[in-house]
Order: sequence, then structure tokens, then C-alpha cells
Amino acid sequence: MEALDVLLNRVSLARLQAPAPSAEQREILFRAALRAPDHGYMRPWRFLCVEGEGRERLGELFASALLNKNPEAAPEAQAKARAMPLRAPLLVVVIARVQANPKVPEIEQLLSAGCAAHGILLAAHAQGLGAIWRTGEMAHDRFVADGLGLEANEQIVGFLYLGSVEGERRSPPELKTADFVSNW
Repeated sequence: MEALDVLLNRVSLARLQAPAPSAEQREILFRAALRAPDHGYMRPWRFLCVEGEGRERLGELFASALLNKNPEAAPEAQAKARAMPLRAPLLVVVIARVQANPKVPEIEQLLSAGCAAHGILLAAHAQGLGAIWRTGEMAHDRFVADGLGLEANEQIVGFLYLGSVEGERRSPPELKTADFVSNW
């Protein structure tokens, strides 16, 4: 796939099914992530792959986080939390590893980790895979971060859901650049 086609036509796809990306496809996904802009070559990111039974364990972690925040959470809400990781055969947890550096502020490190996540999404699209970047409450919950083994200086940038496209691949909406670009 041509680079401009990937950049201009990538869309988030929520309807994902097995199979998950192969080992070869994953290698390309992560190689793309490692090309993200990185001031100071700090490599302020890391990735956790969650698949198979790990998705059920992550669902239990999500349900526990919900109950930790709200012990009165309805059974339906708990079931929804448990089911969230089951929406794709592979989840990649993108983690920002913020390090003290007098020349590279925290925001640049977070943005770099976000660019790494975007690299994974672009590489997924280029390989014909489906992907969507999800955040929500669980991405910002310290209980979840601790359950995933994150250190104090780490935070979740997002959960990338990856798999094979279920149904038709939709086209991106047409946006007018003039609505977003101006001269100063």
C-alpha cells in the first residue's frame, strides 16, 4: 500500500474478529511504532500485548477497577467492563514512560508515545488489518495501571484493539482542510 493512501484513508474500525495479527505483522506494527518522533532518543514508550485468556483477565481487572471506584456498580456495568477487552483478538496497551529530562518535557514524551500508537494504527491499515484506539475511564485509572504492572512514572496512552476486519471496511469522511488551516 502506498504511504499517502495509508495516511489519507486510515479509519478506526470497531468491528474486529480473529485472527489476530500474525507474528510477522506484529513485528511490522512495532517497528513502525519505534519510528515515532523522539526528542532526545528517550524511547518514552513500551507496549503490552493482551490476547487469549489475557483478555478475560483484563476484563476482570476492568470490573475490579469499576468496583474499586463504585462498590455499588450494577451487575450490568460490571459485565460490560468484563466484555470490553473481548472486542478484538489482540489489544496493545500503549504506555508512556515519562523520564526526568531538563530538555524534554513530559508533554513531549507523552506526545511521542501517542505518535508510536499512531504508527501502529497506520501499519495495521497498511497491512489490511482493522484497528481502533480506545481510552475511556480504564485508560486513566491508577488501579488498572497498577494491575498491569505500570511503574509510578508510566501511564496508559491507550488501548489499541487489533484484528481482522469484520464486514466492509468503511471510508473516512471527507474533511475540508480549509476548516482547520489558516495563515497567521
